[in-house]
Amino acid sequence: MIAAPELPSEFHYPQDSDTRFSSDTDFSEAPDVSINPTKGKGGKKGKKGKGGKGAGGAGRMNGHYQENGMENLMLFEVVKMGKSAMQSVVDDWIEAYKNDRDMALLDLINFFIQCSGCKGVVSGEMFRNMQNSEIIRRMTEEFDEDSGDYPLTMAGPLWKKFKGSFCEFIAVLVRQCQYSIIYDEYLMDTVISLLTGLSDSQVRAFRHTSTLAAMKLMTALVNVALNLSINMDNTQRQYETERNKMVAKRANDRLELLLQKRKELQENQDEIENMMNAIFKGVFVHRYRDAIAEIRAITIEEIGMWMKLYSDAFLNDSYLKYVGWTMHDKQGEVRLKCLTALQGLYYNRELNTRLELFTSRFKDRIVSMTLDKEYDVAVQAIKLLTLVLHSTDEVLSPEDCESVYHLVYSAHRPVAIAAGEFLFKKLFSTREPEEEGAPKRRGRQSPNANLLKTTVFFFLESELHEHAAYLVDSLWESGADLLKDWECMTSLLLDDPVPGEEALTDRQETALIEIMLCTVRQAAECHPPIGRGTGKRVMTAKEKKTQLDDRTRMTELFAVALPPLLAKYSIDTEKVTNLLQLPQFFDLDIYTTGRLEKHLEALLRQIREIVDKHTDTEVLEMCSKTYHALSNEEFTIFNRVDIARSQLLDEMVDKFNRLLEDFLQEGEEPDEDDAYQVLSTLKRIAAFHNAHDLSQWDLFSSNFKLLNTGIENGDMPEQIVVHALQCTHYVILWHLAKVSEVSHRKEDMVSLRKQMRMFCLMCQRYLTNVNTTVKEQAFTILCDVLLVFSHQMVSGGREQLEPLVYSPDDSLQTELLSFILHHVFIDQDDDSGSTDGQQDDEAAKIEALHKRRNLLAAYCKLIIYNVVEMNTGADIFKQYMRYYNDYGDIIKETMSKTRQIDKIQCAKTLILSLQQLFNEMLSELGTGFDRSSSAFCGIKELARRFSLTFGLDQVKTRDAIAMLHKDGIEFAFKEPSPQGEGNPPLHLAFLDILSEFSSKLMRQDKRTVHMYLERFMTFQMALQREDCWLPLISYRNSLQAGGDDDNMSVVSGYSSRGSSVRSKKTKAATPTATVAAAKRKLPEAEESSSGSTDVSWQHQTMQTPVMMPSPHLTSTMMRGPGDMREEAKRGRDDSYMGVYALPSDSQQQPHPHTLPQTPQLHQTPIDYNTQVTWMLAQRQQEEVRQQQERAMNYAKLRTNLQQAIRRGTGLMEEDEEPIVEDVMMSSEGRMEDLNEGMDFDTMDIDLPPSKNRRERSELKPDYFDPGSIMDESVLGVSMF
Repeated sequence: MIAAPELPSEFHYPQDSDTRFSSDTDFSEAPDVSINPTKGKGGKKGKKGKGGKGAGGAGRMNGHYQENGMENLMLFEVVKMGKSAMQSVVDDWIEAYKNDRDMALLDLINFFIQCSGCKGVVSGEMFRNMQNSEIIRRMTEEFDEDSGDYPLTMAGPLWKKFKGSFCEFIAVLVRQCQYSIIYDEYLMDTVISLLTGLSDSQVRAFRHTSTLAAMKLMTALVNVALNLSINMDNTQRQYETERNKMVAKRANDRLELLLQKRKELQENQDEIENMMNAIFKGVFVHRYRDAIAEIRAITIEEIGMWMKLYSDAFLNDSYLKYVGWTMHDKQGEVRLKCLTALQGLYYNRELNTRLELFTSRFKDRIVSMTLDKEYDVAVQAIKLLTLVLHSTDEVLSPEDCESVYHLVYSAHRPVAIAAGEFLFKKLFSTREPEEEGAPKRRGRQSPNANLLKTTVFFFLESELHEHAAYLVDSLWESGADLLKDWECMTSLLLDDPVPGEEALTDRQETALIEIMLCTVRQAAECHPPIGRGTGKRVMTAKEKKTQLDDRTRMTELFAVALPPLLAKYSIDTEKVTNLLQLPQFFDLDIYTTGRLEKHLEALLRQIREIVDKHTDTEVLEMCSKTYHALSNEEFTIFNRVDIARSQLLDEMVDKFNRLLEDFLQEGEEPDEDDAYQVLSTLKRIAAFHNAHDLSQWDLFSSNFKLLNTGIENGDMPEQIVVHALQCTHYVILWHLAKVSEVSHRKEDMVSLRKQMRMFCLMCQRYLTNVNTTVKEQAFTILCDVLLVFSHQMVSGGREQLEPLVYSPDDSLQTELLSFILHHVFIDQDDDSGSTDGQQDDEAAKIEALHKRRNLLAAYCKLIIYNVVEMNTGADIFKQYMRYYNDYGDIIKETMSKTRQIDKIQCAKTLILSLQQLFNEMLSELGTGFDRSSSAFCGIKELARRFSLTFGLDQVKTRDAIAMLHKDGIEFAFKEPSPQGEGNPPLHLAFLDILSEFSSKLMRQDKRTVHMYLERFMTFQMALQREDCWLPLISYRNSLQAGGDDDNMSVVSGYSSRGSSVRSKKTKAATPTATVAAAKRKLPEAEESSSGSTDVSWQHQTMQTPVMMPSPHLTSTMMRGPGDMREEAKRGRDDSYMGVYALPSDSQQQPHPHTLPQTPQLHQTPIDYNTQVTWMLAQRQQEEVRQQQERAMNYAKLRTNLQQAIRRGTGLMEEDEEPIVEDVMMSSEGRMEDLNEGMDFDTMDIDLPPSKNRRERSELKPDYFDPGSIMDESVLGVSMF
């Protein structure tokens, strides 16, 4: 520490030496004692302050500022309040420093200490007599042990603003002192020395706060140095100008003044450089590799500022290397600061030459960071590469650019937009020189024509033809003008190419139409495509105006251009499908206001021709949607569109009825041409019936007749049946929509009820069809109809629809479940019916899997909405593990939803699925199966997975888990052994599976379930120890685990308060406790032998378990008051029988027997009840003894821990000082370069993971948790 001059020696401290100084500690001084600076360096320039008043200067008392006799707040409080006039605060401090620099500097030191969250205060005596290390050690002891927070990490708006005020204070302080005080060799030396010492502290708060202060101080000094450099250049220029004048006109006095000024500026700059070197070498080179990411981020952020502000001094490889090395940091926050620092440098093209070596060395790292796991880092890396590309085009190789190109298809929108900006600058920003001055051309001859072609080429080369919307969204912000040049797009599609121009290929035209559609959708909807949106946001007024203008412009353009586009590409299915979507985004008022009715007529004619030409379902559905979009009653064009639509539908229905009559004529074989005509017409009707109400044409009768004929004859083409089912389904739904209206006729409801039931029976009959496609269609539609007409339809005030409710009978439920089991839960190789012989095609397999997932989801919805019995889900749930990859998400969500509806019934369904699997295993492997077999282990693993789905809240699932154990126990003892008595029940091994759910039971419920288990056990079962009885033993053990937790929690509570193991309020000790106390007085050898005897006695006496459901019986003589209270508590817990109750006979209290205190090993019971009572008493006695031993072990462990803490020689121990950072990178160790072959000076940036207080608390066991109590076997292990 730079020694400080002596302060007045008369301070009045409190008599208590342990009292900590508060912010208001009174430092009274003798008024006549003057300062005698005997320590510290003398100012060679005589620029020390003039303070000589012992009282701290006029207007000061106790280091506080005084105005009109009122004491002001200290610096920390002023800065914390975020006072806006920071300059006036600094000016007040400077004035105080000039009057009494020692007291003002002491205030500044305490300011830094308090900003670190330390409650201690540096006194004048400490400042005068102690070194920095001693002061820091003393301040470390003043930290609050209960909290690890400090101002820079505290939450809340006040503390968020504090950091900015803190940094502003330092910057303003240096700026205001830059002309005088900063060079007095006292202020800066003391502050830099203190901050350097604090930055090397083990206390994170000191290290973090002082590093931030030092870095901001360095930044302020850089600004001072920059100003000095500018002033020196100006002075040198003035000197050269004056010297070059003629001798007669030269002013020698001015030359001397300029020389003196330049010399003074040079000296000042040397001093500033010394200060910056001290900070850089004392703080930066150690803290840029600190264990705390926030500290590393501060250093990198500030060095970027230095290189940007004062590039002549800092922008060289000696400083750039730190940024380059830190780009490999493990924390994204630090990597992000590196990239933002570099962006500020690459933005200035004048600095490019100085960055060439750095760019060549670290370019690959920057490119790799575009794929960073932290999206913010990836975004900034792409932006940095965009700046590099903007500054010089030769640095990035084609491979580097391609690694960024594909990110335009990223699902993360900021990454995609940044990549789109990079792509736009790389491919579209280069304009040919003749294009710059050429007059603006439109259409195919516009400059955007080539750019649009380039976009199409890029889209096709990327081979992601289904993601044009993502490409458009990525380029929207950087190239919206290009993408909204719809006139040029239509010109490229409609106009013939000029001579010498290459025409677009068919593939390129398809891609251009798809891109054009995506741009129209983006402009009309103003939100990103599905998968990229983060929710709807409120549009600004400017965005709304832009959206309105774009819709108007696109409607005016495409209203004219769309009919010829449809005419040109009317045969191409893919092109027509995309073009037909354009009217959905039109502003339909433009047709009227713009006098474009003739173009509307042309559009309607083209749509009708497309309907006549195509039979593809996708094209027909798009035509239907286009008619629906144009048939909006709010617009005046509705009548025109409605007339055209009605004419089209009339012709289609008439044609269908005529064809159907000929097709179903008796005695004639259906002709293929007739079948094709019927199918094509039925496709058109079904496609239009999806979006339009065709109820007036009574399509139910004709379709039902067609379906009935298919059932009777069995030779109906499958596609006709599929579309007939779909069309009839639409008829039912439209009829329901009509009946759901308030004003409806009773006849309509009766008719709908009849049609719906007839249709359900028809679908049920088609479930047994030989054709897989027909069966799948019938199943899907039937599930939908059952769901729509379930009891849910009357909710929401629709009680009038109750006559329409339809519930499936048992036979239908059985058929639906059978269909799922035979068509969904199959292997890929078995699914040959729905892939048309393309089993080797990977795309066909994916499509088949997608279809099966839809079938399973349709059935699971029936389970969730209670349309079918919930227990039918057992056949679904038991497939969870086997088909986890294909259907795991669907089955898991179904379990979750059913649990929300009925927890107990869901639990019964889960246990039923395990029972079914167990029975299937028995039928396959027989009764003598091996419990280590894969089948049994698979069932047990499934039970474990089921157990995990219940979550951690045992209270919510208490009833369900209890019911699950009840059903499992009954199943295990249901079937007796086929070998006769004396052998385990047939399903006893199921208890091993049931034990997976024991951990979900609450402690009191474990005892209740255990008592229920004993109802099914005989006396002989309790004595068995063969391998075949192990499931029973392990299950009972799982129910008995954790039975002593209640007692131990009480003991732990006493111990944590520093009391003895036994409560002082404990009354007469139990005999067992007395024996244990006597044993503690024995020598170790005797105690160990006694302990071994107890163990052997335990094994002999405790082998006979309890098999009766009667309550635990123990003589009151052998139980202390604590045990009686515990027994009473258990009695209350056992009274909980939320799921099942024990029979009345189990509640009878047998006559208590007086038990001897010394157990007899071979005592023969007189009768059965006596023996049972004796065994119960022995178990209770052993439990009490074990509790006492655990309590003693815990007390010993706590004593050892406290002694180890007291013996600790280090300043900071984990339990005593939680805010200390005990893992910090050494600032004195040897520094090694992470990147081998580095030409620069190497520094070690291998950053170990931080173990701060919070992280250590995760790793260190909680010694005050009864679950963490250790036995004597680990007491000898050192805990530190």
